[in-house]
Amino acid sequence: MPKKIDHEERKETILSTALEVFAKEGYHDSNLSLIAEAAGISRPTVYQYFHNKDEIYYYAVKLITGRLFTKYSAIAWGDGESDEVERMKLILSDIVDIAIANEHALMNLMDVMVSAKRDGVDFADVIHHRTAKLSILFKRLLRQGIDNHRLRKLDIDATAEAIFNLAELVCFQVAFFKAFDKEGALGMISSYLESLKA
Repeated sequence: MPKKIDHEERKETILSTALEVFAKEGYHDSNLSLIAEAAGISRPTVYQYFHNKDEIYYYAVKLITGRLFTKYSAIAWGDGESDEVERMKLILSDIVDIAIANEHALMNLMDVMVSAKRDGVDFADVIHHRTAKLSILFKRLLRQGIDNHRLRKLDIDATAEAIFNLAELVCFQVAFFKAFDKEGALGMISSYLESLKA
């Protein structure tokens, strides 16, 4: 009797493996054959799920950002006793930790985006689209903090964008600066968030 294939599981395996291959080989030096070999499947099998490397990349980013958003939603709306500023600090601290733990993959991501931009492809739109939920989450936390009188009245859209930009800045620094100062970055983030309190 043939083995039943879990297609969603196989798709996730391909995506997770692709991220590892992209991190190890670099995006431009990666190809579907390398991804298939690393995943222990054939290249035609990869084609059953994805048309090309760009599509794999897009869905791999979607998979990772989806998992992170689920995690950050739990932090934002969990039953904890912490206020909105502390919850945002936890989320941003986790983003810093993930960036550091995945420094090589982050460098490849930046490389892909820069190279693609030269070729007229803007992956930044894909990344921004995939991270829009995080910006919305920050807006909701800010609104809740204002409504609960724990945060001062402020421009929610501009403040959420500033918080998101801090996260992007830290990721950029992790990817490009060997002497990244984690404590300094977290201190800067903490100071900014504390300045929002009522």
